Amino acid sequence: MEKSIMNDLKKAKKPKLKTLQARENDLAQPNKQLAILNGGLFADGELPYFKDKISEIGQFPLRPNKLEILQINVGYMCNITCEHCHVDAGPTRKEIMTVETMEQCLEVIRNTGAHTLDLTGGAPEMNPNFRWFVEEASKAGIKDFIVRSNLSIILANPKFNDLPEFFKKHNVHVVSSLPHYTRGKTDKQRGDGVFDKSIKALQLLNEVGYGMPDSDLRLDLVYNPSGAYLPGDQMALERDFKKALDEDFGIQFHNLFAITNLPISRFLDYLIASDNYEEYMYSLVEAYNPSAVSSVMCTNTISVSWDGWLYDCDFNQMLGLKVANKIKHIKDYNEDLINDRNIIISQHCYGCTAGAGSSCQGTVA
Repeated sequence: MEKSIMNDLKKAKKPKLKTLQARENDLAQPNKQLAILNGGLFADGELPYFKDKISEIGQFPLRPNKLEILQINVGYMCNITCEHCHVDAGPTRKEIMTVETMEQCLEVIRNTGAHTLDLTGGAPEMNPNFRWFVEEASKAGIKDFIVRSNLSIILANPKFNDLPEFFKKHNVHVVSSLPHYTRGKTDKQRGDGVFDKSIKALQLLNEVGYGMPDSDLRLDLVYNPSGAYLPGDQMALERDFKKALDEDFGIQFHNLFAITNLPISRFLDYLIASDNYEEYMYSLVEAYNPSAVSSVMCTNTISVSWDGWLYDCDFNQMLGLKVANKIKHIKDYNEDLINDRNIIISQHCYGCTAGAGSSCQGTVA
């Protein structure tokens, strides 16, 4: 079945910068993605299943450690449509977390052992109750409050222009995605004009104190490759980004996180359409690093979807793989019970264990 899906996707004419959902693309359905990831090279025995690789080091079944990070996706709506987005986010997505579900999340935040709250999307700022949620969650005593911003949202509408001041007021740790320090590579992945808006947004964040060398207002950037290849050395990339952004635009930031593109959603569609899927999967498997397995994000994180369902990670959320536990929704959350589970894996997990490893906080090994 997966070969038929792949052939149809290669033939399909794909309008630029539309979500898979808007195109009615087969890969908008998680089960079609999983059919590809579990078939082909792996079903034929050309490449080993991820389960078999971690079995070799006694890590199967993969189990969680102490919960440290509660990652909440407050909606798939976004002001831009990025070429490689694993969420398939965009302006046409209407999935938005309600106040009721936010209240359930707040109850867990008050009672959980998690020390980090990580808000993501889409563009999380586009949720109409985003600011209320930040204010309420801030009162709950989270030690590290992360908002993942695409930067361009700050310039997308006048109502978002004061976000730098809002973030500062609540001491939010801003993690901003910027595919590259050049206009061409950034706009190729994110759409025309996004680079210039991102640069202006970074300058606005710098103006209120974010990213400055001695500032407690944390500003980190996220880099992910614009093509079918793995990211380079994170420290070297950080040096290049800091040098270019400072020299060209006077921009300062703290750290750069290099994240591997996982073969799901729109990036999977890109790999298939460009005839790079098999080569990319070979690259991931060949770069598999067993020392990265114990530190992958799913071992210390729970991902919560816009409608409150629980997943081992943000990537499993996009594949519809709910936690293997009787506690599956935030309203029923019980930390002891949820920690007693096996983490669900598939071949996309090679992306988190390739090279120096990859997580939402950058490399792990």
